[in-house]
This record gives sequence, C-alpha cells and structure tokens, in this order.
Amino acid sequence: MPPKAKFTRDEIVQAGLNVIRKNGMEALSARTLGAQLGSSARPIFTVFQSMEEVQAEIKKSARFLYDEYVRKGLEQELAFKGVGMQYIRFAIQEPKLFQMLFMSEQKQNPAVVNVMPMIDDNYSDILLSVQNGYQLPEHKAEQLYRHLWIYTHGIAVLCATNMCIFTAEEINRLIEQAFKGILKEIMQEDTKNEAE
Repeated sequence: MPPKAKFTRDEIVQAGLNVIRKNGMEALSARTLGAQLGSSARPIFTVFQSMEEVQAEIKKSARFLYDEYVRKGLEQELAFKGVGMQYIRFAIQEPKLFQMLFMSEQKQNPAVVNVMPMIDDNYSDILLSVQNGYQLPEHKAEQLYRHLWIYTHGIAVLCATNMCIFTAEEINRLIEQAFKGILKEIMQEDTKNEAE
C-alpha cells in the first residue's frame, strides 16, 4: 500500500508558486519546495512522479492566474486596451510568474507572427476583441494585435524586471498613443496601396 499523502496536489503547487514568487523559477527544487511546506522533499513524491511534473502543474496554475487577468481585461468596454493594461498589471503584481511564463527562452525560434498564439492560450479571444472592437478584418486585427503586443510586452518586461516604474496614467497614455499611431498606419496602408 502506497504511503498516505501528507500534502494535496494543490498545497504543493501553491507552495511552489510561493517559492517562485519570492526567488524565481530557478530557485524551485524539491528541497526548497519541501522547506516551503515545512517538510522534507519526500512527501512531494507521494503525490507527483517527478519535479518536471511539479513544474508543469505550477506553470499551469500560473497560467490560470494570468487568464484571470485577461478575462478582466476582456470584460472592459475597450476590451483590447483592457487586456493590454491587465498584461502589464500581471507583470507588476506577479513579476516572477510573468518572467516564468513570458520571459523564458524558447526551445525553438518562432517567427513573430507565430509567437503570440504559441505563448498565450487567450490569443483567439483577444484577436476577436480587436476585430469586433474596431471593425477590422482578421489580417488587420492580427497586424494591430502583433504591434501592440510587442509594445505592451516591452513595458511589461520593464516593470517585471524593475527597470522602470510607470504610473497607471503613464501606461494608459503610452498604450493609447501607440495604438492610435499604429491603427492609423494600418488603415492608411490600403490608401497607399491604391495610390501606387
């Protein structure tokens, strides 16, 4: 008969999230996780088969937390802007989780057009918010989304790494200015193409 689990899967995952929140993903080990739980590492492996399995569950839980931020953004009147603001808010409030999810080196080198669907399960919902919110065809919505994600990701990285501090008003103004400029350029492309 296998030994009775001292901790639940959720307790172990929450402890892992706390380790990462304090010291980053590189600090997560069986020993630090056991210490966070006030135990040795042994009870972890009555619930999980390996540290890789623990890490996968922790990442899944961090993604769930991030998804809550996106959901709040999508509920706002200007949903696309709301998502951008929430993306940055997640980076500010959960910097180590943001770094783990969005600043990790990729195994492959994806093209920029493929990276967003690869790293964000909310891609389709966000793209739809761009199409519906601004009455854009899919290809223009993708273009706008891609440009704004690059810009927003830059602000989020600066915040998550303590390189810069922005007020909510500054973030709002920066995103609005970038959005207006990029949208104008995208909409003028058709006129430029017709003139040529």
